Amino acid sequence: MPDRPYTLLSCSVSIDGYIGSPVSRLLLSNDADFDRVDAVRASCDAILVGANTVRLDNPRLLVRSQARRDERTARGLAPSPMKVTVTRRAELDAGAAFFTTGDAEKIVYCASPRVTDARARLEPRATVVDGGNTVEMRKLSTDLAARGVERLMVEGGGKVHTQFLTDDLVDELQLVIAPMFVGDSQAPRFVRDGHFPWNPGQRAKLADVRQIGDVVLLRYALSPRFRDD
Repeated sequence: MPDRPYTLLSCSVSIDGYIGSPVSRLLLSNDADFDRVDAVRASCDAILVGANTVRLDNPRLLVRSQARRDERTARGLAPSPMKVTVTRRAELDAGAAFFTTGDAEKIVYCASPRVTDARARLEPRATVVDGGNTVEMRKLSTDLAARGVERLMVEGGGKVHTQFLTDDLVDELQLVIAPMFVGDSQAPRFVRDGHFPWNPGQRAKLADVRQIGDVVLLRYALSPRFRDD
């Protein structure tokens, strides 16, 4: 068994590289692409988002298509993948949709100083895992692999994207470009500052380009484990 899951990072951005607005959630995709993302979710064992995404976007992270849910159930899986988040402060609401929707397992990787608080607040709705003084994505990935996760989908936000990418843990990047500008430096960006393996001296490999209505999907192969399926 590999020491970490095949990891696919999925994100939609504006032309100027933002993933939202400073004041509200911003829809950067269209119905056809939302359906494509739903199919990708259905193919994964777990979906990971950061705690800030849980707080601000209140995502359900469920497979929407009944046909895809039925297909997963027929294979002996939960209708939707495991849900995973990571937190330093444990300031999460147990009533958030992340915790209250779907029958799949929910896992929270929490920094050691706040584990007791997180367990008091979130169990039994989620399993709280002590992630160490600072939760490291490589250790998190190894733990998920030990839990049987073979295919992980990372859906944000910017801090989580940066951590996975700078730690060279992403096998595939699916980046959707929306035909709009946000134009506000206070808005959240796709990634934060960091030392990335792909830079002017080592360019990422573009594996596929696809137009989906008014958005464009770019698929990058970021490791030798990339699978074009």
